[in-house]
Amino acid sequence: SAAAGPERPQVVSHVQQALSYTVFDCKWVPRSARLLCLGSAARGSGLLQLYELHGGRLELLREIEKPKPIKCGTFGATSLQQRYLATGDFDGNLNIWNLEAPEIPVYSVKGHKEIINSIDGVGGLGIGEGAPEIVTGSRDGTVKVWDPRQNDTPVANMEPVQGESKRDCWTVAFGNAYNQEERVVCAGYDNGDIKLFDLKTMSLRWETNIKNGVCSVEFDRKDINMNKLVATSLEGKFHVFDMRTQHPTKGFASVSEKAQKSTIWQVRHLPQNRDIFMTSGGSGSLHLWKYEYPAQRSKTDSEGSEMGVAGSVSLLQNVTLSTQPISSLDWSPDKKGLCVCGAFDQTVRVLIVTKLNKI
Repeated sequence: SAAAGPERPQVVSHVQQALSYTVFDCKWVPRSARLLCLGSAARGSGLLQLYELHGGRLELLREIEKPKPIKCGTFGATSLQQRYLATGDFDGNLNIWNLEAPEIPVYSVKGHKEIINSIDGVGGLGIGEGAPEIVTGSRDGTVKVWDPRQNDTPVANMEPVQGESKRDCWTVAFGNAYNQEERVVCAGYDNGDIKLFDLKTMSLRWETNIKNGVCSVEFDRKDINMNKLVATSLEGKFHVFDMRTQHPTKGFASVSEKAQKSTIWQVRHLPQNRDIFMTSGGSGSLHLWKYEYPAQRSKTDSEGSEMGVAGSVSLLQNVTLSTQPISSLDWSPDKKGLCVCGAFDQTVRVLIVTKLNKI
């Protein structure tokens, strides 16, 4: 087992804040001690709350109500100067907000026919090359890529082919944005499908099925040559794919781990160490993992084709914080080990994970 004894990282609950509404997503505001909670008020409207961390407490700076519940948000396609927040709501709207003047969105499009379940951004915050783009995944079965500088037409639209039944897309993530040309989107669906779309060639590069609804996908880094991808599922299992070597027929090598009996809602990689990631569970628990690379990451098969070799995963720490699912999770990009999570017990928690430099 990994890092035994006193050197093990500890997950410390630093601040707990009770909320009067259902929180669906929480995000650190880059280069600040501020965080956002996004969700749904009891009367069916959307809520956006901005908090600032002051020592051991959270101070509410502003609360903004919107017509529709807000499901997800990202800062990933904005500059560090602007720090605009992009959100997806229950009505299929993609909005971009200036939090200094949040009355009217700076960009708005009716992106989908149904709820936007998941959103990700790239090309902003100084992370990733290329255009500032936003990807949205929806219950309507489509995955769309938007460039807010273009009008209200997506720059890419991945939808079911003719005759294929539409699946609820639960999660989307950007990757491979290491130069101006390359970029991929990974999408996970309710039937266990994982699809990798290559935005350079506008084609489906790879697909697989993990037998259970895919709740969350994330590359360990967006702005490098694809390295690893973690996908979490409804049945308490997650899969780590080695994305460096794609075999012509077998695709990518992977290792899977049964973390718990309940749904793994989220996976988030530590921004300062891509081999450490946290998963959040339906049982109100968090698990901290470390990926260990194999001695050789690829080998040649009998046909002479390169195939990847999966590594292994070790559990560094786990903690149960809530009786309800922890549905959202975000590491601070600036302060190593600082984390925020939102749970269905209507509580947002700021956590500190210690000893991360020792592993």
